[in-house]
Amino acid sequence: MKSATGAILFATASMLALSTQANAMTRNQTAPAPAAPAAVDPTPMTAEWTGPFDGVPQWDKVNPAMFPAAFERAMAEARAQFAQVRDNPAAPTFANTIEAQEKATNAFDRVYPVWGVYLSNLATPEVQAIAAEWNPKLSAFATELSLDPKMFQRVKTLYDQRQTLGLNAQQMRLLERTYRDYVTSGALLNESQKAEVKRINGELAKAYTDFSRKVLADEETAIIIENEAGLAGLPDSFKASLAEEAKARGQAGKWAVKNTRSSMQPFLMYAHNRPLREKVYKAYINRGDNGDANDTNATIATILKLRQDRAQVLGFKNHAEYRMDDTMAETPRAATALMMSVWPAARARVVEEVADMQKLADQEAAAGKGPKIDIAGWDYRYYAEKVRKAKYDLDEGEVKPYLELNNMVDGMFYAAGRLYDLQFKENTGTVPVFHPDVRTFEVTRGGQTVGVFYLDNFARAGKRSGAWATAYRTRTGLRGEQIVLASNNNNFTKGAAGAPTLVSLDDATTLFHEFGHALHSLLGKPYYPGLAGTPRDFVEYPSQVNENWLLTPDVLNRFAKHYETGQPIPAALVEKIKKAQTFNQGFDTVEYLSSAIVDMKLHDREEPVTDPDAFERAALAEIGMPEEIVMRHRLPQFNHLFSSDAYSAGYYSYLWSETMDADTWAAFEESGDVWNKDVADRFRTVLLETGNETDRKDAYRAFRGRDPDVQALFKRRGFPTQ
Repeated sequence: MKSATGAILFATASMLALSTQANAMTRNQTAPAPAAPAAVDPTPMTAEWTGPFDGVPQWDKVNPAMFPAAFERAMAEARAQFAQVRDNPAAPTFANTIEAQEKATNAFDRVYPVWGVYLSNLATPEVQAIAAEWNPKLSAFATELSLDPKMFQRVKTLYDQRQTLGLNAQQMRLLERTYRDYVTSGALLNESQKAEVKRINGELAKAYTDFSRKVLADEETAIIIENEAGLAGLPDSFKASLAEEAKARGQAGKWAVKNTRSSMQPFLMYAHNRPLREKVYKAYINRGDNGDANDTNATIATILKLRQDRAQVLGFKNHAEYRMDDTMAETPRAATALMMSVWPAARARVVEEVADMQKLADQEAAAGKGPKIDIAGWDYRYYAEKVRKAKYDLDEGEVKPYLELNNMVDGMFYAAGRLYDLQFKENTGTVPVFHPDVRTFEVTRGGQTVGVFYLDNFARAGKRSGAWATAYRTRTGLRGEQIVLASNNNNFTKGAAGAPTLVSLDDATTLFHEFGHALHSLLGKPYYPGLAGTPRDFVEYPSQVNENWLLTPDVLNRFAKHYETGQPIPAALVEKIKKAQTFNQGFDTVEYLSSAIVDMKLHDREEPVTDPDAFERAALAEIGMPEEIVMRHRLPQFNHLFSSDAYSAGYYSYLWSETMDADTWAAFEESGDVWNKDVADRFRTVLLETGNETDRKDAYRAFRGRDPDVQALFKRRGFPTQ
């Protein structure tokens, strides 16, 4: 549920998803330590935040042992607030029912932001154990409130009378969404059906935790390289990181390739040793699929059965229909139509890319520079880099010296200032942080403080892989909260002591991407909390749009400066980068899109899949998956789908958002100035500030004057356009 019980249920559901996705654990730890006793005073965690900026999280005063008692206290507070509204003897009104819930604040508002950081950034075995114990309890709590018959009756009374209540457009939307959320959670079911929903939600919470644990266990493994000859071709900075990983595993003097994307990808890109590439590749793609104690196939089958059972109890044909009930796409058919409109062009481009790579491999073999091979999955990234060098004379090693991390951070702040009048002033050391690496910035607009931005850029033990954005506090008019607390979390490799941190172009793009999420939070100003969260297939849109300004001349000329000489990146090198922008788009698109298509096929069916491996093979064969590429996320390790409901039947949303992103960037380009303030102001006021106060499709039409044009996406990726 998203609005029926205000922040209480929304926060609970959000953090349940986050808790099951946390995927960091200390090395060589296969079982979590026992949870700390609950008899710990949780007050430092549950109390109102103190300090500047209307209060900030007190990271220096909390510890994991407080969570069990903090959850108990927060649930008690939330139940009491809920009961106060539910049991009000006065007849229900919008003010004493819907608005009263929207105004409610309690300890969950402080506990959950801290819990999220511990799960994602500080995930010790103790934290993992607490998550395993509390996921089912938090699920039961959320389900309890969402199925309360007396509260639902108050909401239904208002819903049935809604046309006579004199509500404004936002109030009407909030009431209708509140009622809809109750219904899709099961409020209209009989008692036995409600009991079944409660049971299923509890079983799913356990299964999600089990799936995450198993994938994590495989990701904590590593391939040890004992001979330095096996590192031939790898950049020195990457070799140093492999040596550090080995040292941390008690294998000093060796090198360890951890079984994660951040290690796999550069190894496959640069390592000359083909057998080692194959070994690293197969270990990575077979996470969760090795027929051992960490095999996830049976867990997936359990999840799929539970999801289908729940969908049917709730009155939906299948899980995809259930999950897409509140999305921009609305139906599996619409999402599938978009994906399949892109798939043929992407697949055709892969055929061209493989032909280019095979030609180069054949030439090397003929010249005695390598064996005669057919391009395989473990060769794709390696030979793609060779083709990039041959076609565009572009080498990442040539670009990286100009992408110093602190300069890139200044560049993204510059773009935000120019587009949205936001100013960022570093105040690191003046507010508590959860790790010494975290930088903080006061954010102002028009001289008024609008937020604090927390930036955690570096990889470390106990921090899950990938990159993500969160908000510890959002802005809503009803509650009078004005200062947003937003955060970005990345996993860049820190430079050696005293040395700058140089990032790749992909890393710089990630930096700008996540910052787009932060901007969405910092600029948002919905009145009602229940209209703050956007549909899943809108969420990635603002972040994808923000990537576009990275490669503009204004940003590059000012901030892409050589870390030694201070000279700006040469125009000739920028031109190479731009010419190569559509390179390897077949691989990137097919790798992602195959995962999204299989996700939808898996959930848009009434008979649950019982053999995930067999289904995956059949589904890929049906769409003609190129044999040289594997899904970006194979089912046995697909955390997006099986560590929570979050992206299940929703992985398509990245493509849906990118379609809007490409069309939005076209609007800036069509104006003749990608910094056009009129376009930026319309983008901000119509789409970024408004949360979900209006239907997001209508909001996009108000901004662009029409629906997004998929041809803009084709043009960006270098595919044929009509």
